[in-house]
Parts: sequence; C-alpha cells; structure tokens
Amino acid sequence: MNTPDSRAVLRDVTLRDGLQLTGGILPTARKAEIVRELLATGVTAIEVGSMARPDLVPSMANTVELLELLTPEERAYCHVWVATPGNVRRALAAGALHLQYCLSVTDAHNLANIGRTTEASMDALPEAVGLAHAAGATIQLCLATSFTCPFEGDVDPQRVLDLVRDPRAEGTNGVVICDTLGQASPGEVGSLIGKVRDTGRFEEIVFHGHDTWGMGVANALAATDAGATMIDGALGGLGGCPFAPGASGNTATEDLLFALRPDWLTPDTFAALVRLGEGVTAEVGEASRSKAAQGARSEAKAFGWVLPKDAA
Repeated sequence: MNTPDSRAVLRDVTLRDGLQLTGGILPTARKAEIVRELLATGVTAIEVGSMARPDLVPSMANTVELLELLTPEERAYCHVWVATPGNVRRALAAGALHLQYCLSVTDAHNLANIGRTTEASMDALPEAVGLAHAAGATIQLCLATSFTCPFEGDVDPQRVLDLVRDPRAEGTNGVVICDTLGQASPGEVGSLIGKVRDTGRFEEIVFHGHDTWGMGVANALAATDAGATMIDGALGGLGGCPFAPGASGNTATEDLLFALRPDWLTPDTFAALVRLGEGVTAEVGEASRSKAAQGARSEAKAFGWVLPKDAA
C-alpha cells in the first residue's frame, strides 16, 4: 500500500476512534463486514476497537467479540487500542496481533482519559511490551496530545521527544504522534515528526490527526514528507475523543487517500470507499465530513473520480 511519492500507509480507525463519540452502536457482525469491505478495497491496516471500559465508551464494548469473529488472517491487519497491561492480556486472549499502548503527553489529559498520570502509564509500559512480545504481537507507543492539550494548552515538543527516548519505551515497535485536538499546523507537524525521526528510535512513525481546524490533510502530507510511515483516518471523518473538549472528527479516510493516491487506489475502489463511508455514517446517525466524498457525488462528469450519477 505504499504510495509512489512516500512510504506512508493509510490505517483506517473508523471502528475505534471513529465510533467513540457516536450515539449509535454497531453490532459485532456489522463491524466484521466493515473490516472485510475495507480489506477488499486495498486498505491493509485497520484499528478495530479498544479495551476501554464499556461503561465509559459503550461503542467499544464488543471489541473482544469482534476479534473472535475475525479470522486469524484478517486479524493480521487489525490494531487494537490498549492502555494497561490488563488491557493487553484481554486483547491477546482474543487473538489481537497488533496493539497500540496509548497515553497522553500531558498529565491532565491522561488523568481524564485513562485515570492515571503519564508517569504511571510509562511505568506500566515495559510489562505491556513484555506481554505483547511473549505472544508474538507488536505494540506501538501512542502519544495523545502531542501538540496541544484541552486542559494545559500548548505542549512543549521536548516533552514528546523525552517520552520517545524514554528507556521504558524500549521494545515498542513504533510510535504514534497524535494531534488529538486537530489544532496543529503543517509546520508544527512536519517539525515534530522530523525530530522524532531524527532520534533514530523508531522505524515506524504514525501520524494520527484530526480535522477540527481544517488542517487534517495538510498535516498528514506534512507528516509523510517529514518521515511518517503511516497515517490514520476514519471514514466520513467520524470520531473524536470523549475526554478532549473541542476535538472533532478524524481526518477522513476518503480525503487522505484521494490526496495520497496510493497505487492500489482506482476510481472503482475509491467509489467503494465513498459508498462504505456514506453507509457507516448513516448507520450511526452522523453526517459525513469528507470533502472528497462530496466531490465524488458532484456534477463534474468529465473527472474520472466522480461516481456515476446512477451509482448507489
């Protein structure tokens, strides 16, 4: 899934970050269908859920059931959000092969999101890494609020770099740099991703952006130019963090793919993704925020990426 002009892979996060703030809860079988439809189009990395407490994030309550419903071959493309060694044990028991161990760069957000300080989350990371590797799974270090925090404001990039270099992160298989609030600019994103790259600590660098201020695609392109190897997006721009006031949806998968144009993306596969995004957003009672999907439904008949008028 490498693009002609960058190494970035698109990871679709609809089923985790995309569904966190929605009122509708998708049945397990429907989630499995979405995984399979994404894989059929050419998407090769999918975040399928989290081990978050179901009373706090009800839309994630059936993540274990979803993992058990998927085949081992399908799970090889799937990622699961975890925040504690206990989460890791549950995910591994259900067959997860790729984990994201998430914590916030700022204490205030980590306390709101996970219920512990950043230091406490880092202290537990070596155990989580050991559990994952013993089971043959990979585990990424996911750093939320890498640019701004809803409670503390601007985040010092040095704090992010200190966590990237922290010895307790040894053994993690990649790092996820998150613009949780979508308030970063392309210059800020390119600078921080470049500094993370220059540490030499990780070969896999993921950029997770939100489109709150309309910078989602621009920030993702800046991240790939600076060395990010993976970018996150959600169908229709769904999502946001329930513990981050002011955060709106993820950057739309459709918009990111239309901008990056990986060599597997054709007008037909793009049309399938547009239809899938329209279906998922309608099912959970949300409006699609994807500009590319809107363009695909335009009257510009001479443009090859526009869906035929009679396309469902």
